[in-house]
Amino acid sequence: MNTPLSTDPHDRLGKPAGGWRARLYAIIFESDTAKGRAFDLLLIGAILLSVLVVVLASVQPIALHYSEELEWAEWFFTILFTIEYVARCLCVRRPALYARSFFGVIDLMSILPNYVALFFPAAHVVLGLRILRLLRIFRILKLTLYIQEYSMLGDALLASRRKIFVFLSVVFLIVFLLGSVMYVVEGPENGYTSIPVAVYWAISTMTTVGFGDLVPKTDTGRTIASFMMLLGWGILAVPTGIISSEISHRRSQGATPPRICPHCLSGGHEPDARYCKDCGGALS
Repeated sequence: MNTPLSTDPHDRLGKPAGGWRARLYAIIFESDTAKGRAFDLLLIGAILLSVLVVVLASVQPIALHYSEELEWAEWFFTILFTIEYVARCLCVRRPALYARSFFGVIDLMSILPNYVALFFPAAHVVLGLRILRLLRIFRILKLTLYIQEYSMLGDALLASRRKIFVFLSVVFLIVFLLGSVMYVVEGPENGYTSIPVAVYWAISTMTTVGFGDLVPKTDTGRTIASFMMLLGWGILAVPTGIISSEISHRRSQGATPPRICPHCLSGGHEPDARYCKDCGGALS
């Protein structure tokens, strides 16, 4: 007799059969219990607060007046997330698989910078430590584990990757061609000193950003720029339509399948209908 496949995405990590590890697994990885939901909510709150501490530490007036408090808060969250990481590794039967997974790497990257900073206190590596400390922002990526819509959007992006790649290729060809044309039309005397510079201008114009550091001076250049601005509106709408269509398709796949009358084979019945709306026959 074949064993049915589990629908639990965490079962591949190896759920313990019993004991304290199974209870800990239920709290950490299963959110359909009261303790599991409470754990998820507390962890989301801790993630947001820890990111807030990192953001406040980057504001010089706040960092100068509350440096000690921010340092204590940062170490509190670091130790908290370290305990969480160790608990996740302990309560699964395949801890190495969890450590190599996407969220396992994110969990490790969210706590590693502070510990690395302990072993590199020299002044000449301060810049490197700042980069490592910035990696603490990875904690906010842990939120994607607890919000279902993130998974839906990620699946839609993954399914649309070929269409998006083709779309970006077409956009690149357009900005490269029009940027090259602008280099010929405007020339170095108007700031378009090279084709890469002109392509940079084309990208900022096509995306309707328009920094203003480069502007066409000739009538022909302004005509091309106007065309690119109008074209940019339509181009920006294309990836939105691709992703929205994929999301709608995935939602329809998860919807209730259409009910067909076994007597007249007509469809379009309500999910709770008991009789056919056309022939009156009983629906199965």
